[in-house]
Amino acid sequence: MDKNVTRRHALSAAALAGVGAAVAACSSSGTDTASGGAPAVGEKAAGGGSAATGGSAAAGEKAAGAGEANPAPAGALAKKSDIPVGGGVIVSAEKVVVVQPEAGTFKAYSAICTHEGCPVKRVRDGMIVCPCHNSKFAIADGSPKSGPARKALTEVAISSEGDTITLA
Repeated sequence: MDKNVTRRHALSAAALAGVGAAVAACSSSGTDTASGGAPAVGEKAAGGGSAATGGSAAAGEKAAGAGEANPAPAGALAKKSDIPVGGGVIVSAEKVVVVQPEAGTFKAYSAICTHEGCPVKRVRDGMIVCPCHNSKFAIADGSPKSGPARKALTEVAISSEGDTITLA
């Protein structure tokens, strides 16, 4: 009977180790691999530059930074030309999301989800998306549209001069 208990323990330990390896292999290392793996603005990309969040330039997203010829000036959150209509960029260093809900209208919100305090990771299809529990916020006013979050993202005051957007 002692041999069965020992075998059972060994098999249980091996199964747990396998599950742990699978979880580690599927987890993200600070980038959003599900949407292409590009880091948010303010995070260093592999080449030393920075990139817009969301990875691939799907509807409402635009890749920026990483080797871009015209990066935003020092102290700026973003360049207007880098923020697509209906989309936005996450400036992780400032914990801010800068969006353009309609042509020529720029807004900024806190990049911290109001549900559990996770940083949001994507701006897609007119929504700011938190990966922790899939809360989605409208870029027009920061209001929650789905997921467990019930409070809107806090609006952040910004100003612009020419093509540059900065904190007010």
